[in-house]
Amino acid sequence: MLILNHTIAGDACTIYFPERRSELAGFRDFLAQGDKVLGLDTETTGLGIYEDGFECRLVQIGNGREAWVLRVDLFADVICEALRQNRHFVVHNAAFDLQVIDRTLGVKIEELADRVFDTKIFAHLLDPRMKSEGGAGLRLKELSEIYVDDTAPDTEEGLSSIFSKLYADWKKTVSKETVDAHVRKSGKRPHVSYGFANIKIDHELYVRYAGLDVILVTRLFYELAPTIKDLGLNPLSKFEHHLQGLLCVMQRKGMKLDVAYIHQLRLDLQKEHEDYALVAKRYGVENINSTDQVADALLGMGETLTEKTDGGKWKVDKAVLSTLADLDREWERIEARDPNPLADAVMRAKRASKWQTSYVDAFLDYRDPDDRLHASINGLQARTARMSVSRPPLQQLPSGDFKIRRAVVADPGHVMISSDYDQIELRVLAALADVKAMKHAIETGVDLHGYTAELVYGPNYTKFHRKLMKGTGFGKVYGGGAETLARQTGAPMDGVKHAIAEYDRVYPEIKRYSKKLQSRAEFGKKEVITVSGRHLPLDRDRLYSATNYVIQSTARDILAQAIVDLFDAGLGDYLLLPIHDELLAQAPADVADEVAAEIGRIMSGMFYGVPLSSTGEVTGRNWGAAYGADPMAGIW
Repeated sequence: MLILNHTIAGDACTIYFPERRSELAGFRDFLAQGDKVLGLDTETTGLGIYEDGFECRLVQIGNGREAWVLRVDLFADVICEALRQNRHFVVHNAAFDLQVIDRTLGVKIEELADRVFDTKIFAHLLDPRMKSEGGAGLRLKELSEIYVDDTAPDTEEGLSSIFSKLYADWKKTVSKETVDAHVRKSGKRPHVSYGFANIKIDHELYVRYAGLDVILVTRLFYELAPTIKDLGLNPLSKFEHHLQGLLCVMQRKGMKLDVAYIHQLRLDLQKEHEDYALVAKRYGVENINSTDQVADALLGMGETLTEKTDGGKWKVDKAVLSTLADLDREWERIEARDPNPLADAVMRAKRASKWQTSYVDAFLDYRDPDDRLHASINGLQARTARMSVSRPPLQQLPSGDFKIRRAVVADPGHVMISSDYDQIELRVLAALADVKAMKHAIETGVDLHGYTAELVYGPNYTKFHRKLMKGTGFGKVYGGGAETLARQTGAPMDGVKHAIAEYDRVYPEIKRYSKKLQSRAEFGKKEVITVSGRHLPLDRDRLYSATNYVIQSTARDILAQAIVDLFDAGLGDYLLLPIHDELLAQAPADVADEVAAEIGRIMSGMFYGVPLSSTGEVTGRNWGAAYGADPMAGIW
């Protein structure tokens, strides 16, 4: 048995690494001590839990002074027995470990989730800011430095140097021809998990790193849990832990991919990139990623550039190019000017390349052996706690796109369902700020943006006026001033400032509500507290973000509650993914209409007297059908 000693906060701690069954007596004695909460962690070969070749190498169980690092290949049955004991565990970022244990050890998420505390959830409730934003951070090592021991060494740094060497050695032994052959055969690119799969399982630093994590997380739990209780955050903590388990179940289910379509889409995107790059070349741009070449060509075409980078070069980023190409954030024509063909070509060439890398290649890399994608669902993201999706980042797709979404298809005999909230952020704003005219428009079912445009510009308002009012309204929700709105709509600055002033005139309650939130933060604690009891810190120089944070966070909590309600109603097996304000689902074709209607009904309701509506729709055999793709295209 390998035994390692370590000092944490002045206390002697011990890490045990048994190598044969005869050395497990101490572990059984450890479990018999009766700790109410034990630390739990896993070490794996990478991040792709459901990908081919993924393995769990180690499972660590410990308390504040003692850790047992157990090899899964030797002691899987002993680990499972320990996990199934009637006790609680504490994990940092439990969503990952719950799914690892489910897939590799067979202890299901449903068995374990309700007995797990997550210190990352605790930390987010106490301060959701990253360290770079002035917060405590959300990583175990960052939090441990503050709450446990500021002198504890970060063994992760030592491991990183080992992994870097392993990766360098791997690259030397693998030729480009070998990689290309692997892609042709399997459709996937080979990748190395930064050495975790290759480092010797009994490497002393590796074992120490694994053992220290459960000791630190246990100590962190006993520091954070009382604070959560004292601040009255226990109900919210309980909700977030329950939601986490449900999101893990959704991620485990995954979504079927149309691999043949994805391979063809890869070729189409490569051709699209080449075609638009050729257009750019005709205007003298040999390299679309060259800022100097693009800027010089645009200036030569008579365009005016007004912004420069910190390095003194003309800025030609997406924001600048989209204005010149007359495209809004959803890639629709603004109709404010004639599109510049070079700006349009550069944007479309870059998008094709990005989509290939970020989505198409990712689909092929991240799929499981059954061609299912298990996109990672982060239930608590950013300051507002909004949910996000990564591996790949599906929430970043433009709302009007169907090409990428078309790759996700229903299981055989099933059809896809989409249920999306109608203007939920503006409805939340109307409710919390008690915006009487806006509430009237919502209650009567009229087009809210058109209604606003009519209040400002009269009954003969134009399509452009409606777009301007829509942008102004979303500016109230998501932030962004006159300059951003001018760029997005193509309207002159005077017109934009007039639109914002008129919006405040017809909906005066919004400005009063925002001022109240800012005043409370200015003369009190620099935070806002949402209706669910979530504390959202404000930056001293950005108190104006108070309204944005409250609205975005509240809209997120409404969607989160809907997910819980749908599982409680027995509809959880149909759910696939939350994306912004939309829930994606599937159901057998013969009951799909009924399931869709019930999902929409449960998501709908009243919020502070304002109706929240969501209509579940059967969209077709693929996700993209809701966005313009062939609804009958699919795998069956």
